Amino acid sequence: MSFTELGLSDEIVRAVAEQGYSAPTPIQSQAIPAVLLGGDLLAGAQTGTGKTAGFTLPILQRLKGGKPAARGTVRALILTPTRELAAQVEESVRTYGKYLKLRSAVIFGGVGINPQIDLLRKGVDILVATPGRLLDHIQQGTVSLANIEILVLDEADRMLDMGFIRDIRRILALLPQQRQNLLFSATFSDEIKELADGLLNSPAMIEVARRNSTAEMIAQKIHPVDRNRKHQLLSHLVKTNNWSQVLVFTRTKHGANKLVEQLGKEGISALAIHGNKSQSARTRALSEFKDGSLQVLVATDIAARGIDIDQLPHVVNYDLPNVPEDYVHRIGRTGRAGASGEAVSLVCVDEHDMLKGIEKLIKRSLPREVIAGFEPDPNARPQPIQLRSGDGGGRNRPRQQKPAATTARPASAPSGNKPTQSKRTGSKLLGGDGASAGRNRGSR
Repeated sequence: MSFTELGLSDEIVRAVAEQGYSAPTPIQSQAIPAVLLGGDLLAGAQTGTGKTAGFTLPILQRLKGGKPAARGTVRALILTPTRELAAQVEESVRTYGKYLKLRSAVIFGGVGINPQIDLLRKGVDILVATPGRLLDHIQQGTVSLANIEILVLDEADRMLDMGFIRDIRRILALLPQQRQNLLFSATFSDEIKELADGLLNSPAMIEVARRNSTAEMIAQKIHPVDRNRKHQLLSHLVKTNNWSQVLVFTRTKHGANKLVEQLGKEGISALAIHGNKSQSARTRALSEFKDGSLQVLVATDIAARGIDIDQLPHVVNYDLPNVPEDYVHRIGRTGRAGASGEAVSLVCVDEHDMLKGIEKLIKRSLPREVIAGFEPDPNARPQPIQLRSGDGGGRNRPRQQKPAATTARPASAPSGNKPTQSKRTGSKLLGGDGASAGRNRGSR
């Protein structure tokens, strides 16, 4: 099947082809026709499936023949949980809408609000926003949502995990009742089902992977180790296996900073990304990691949502996540688009209950492999896991977080997440300067 057969115009297909994509992924082949029909959609897709293009392409198609947005209004609104994801989704809109006369914009916090106000005044056909910054604009009267035709909640599960449900409900109350609603989520928790029931009207349902499943192309293993020897084991694995590009997850921001310092002493280049890092620091770390000049990127769960890398070979859970679903999100960064990947978890005695929760969720037992020289003490007793203020993950995460983002791009079809900085007339990427002006609540 081709993109033309899905009902997309020649202008959109041309832009897609210029990015080197010829065949749609399963989520795209199902979602695009469903969105073009104009009805609501509930879609379940893991990272790496090309879901972003699954909604950006048909939205472009639906809006291309309509009346342009009036001053201060928006026609399509895409809500995302984090800054980096918002920027990447808007880049998708610009990339695949380059031959259309549609205006797009992205707004998020952590940067000055005035340039965003100037752009919104002109009217925006497709607005990508984080909830907090959008509410800032609404409160200041710089944007109207009265003309919204299409609403997208992208990574809805992550938005709920990050405590944005109240913001989302405030935004929903301002939208016209007659509109198309699209909800995309990697997992379907009870909260997602409740949100979908209240938001969607007789939706089409698409699920391209088994719920809460982990990719079959990912080789997963557990390395038992004592808690105080994890950094030594990680250094050993990186050096002996000649790993050149490794994404490492820690539970806390403090833990991420400490691990970077420890790896540096071992001669391993590493940087951390988390909510306390400035936008410019996170952007620089991601750029160096993507181009291969940085060997190890250490991230907390929220910050990792901004990582979009082709064929990332290795993901390491230095700390297991507090919420089992986050394990699925984490290892989904590798093994994409038919490529093989490896997900390694360093598990100490404190984390045995967490491991049980993960294995229950994914319905499989993960193989254990003890590394010679790093055998765990059989008499070690578990200690309570302490979270520092502002750290953590999932549903136990404090509500006032400063996140960062991610989606994925398969090799055979577009995900719409090429992090380039090209610009076109009528479309502008805001917020990439790393400034820290303005209030930062959540992903603002």
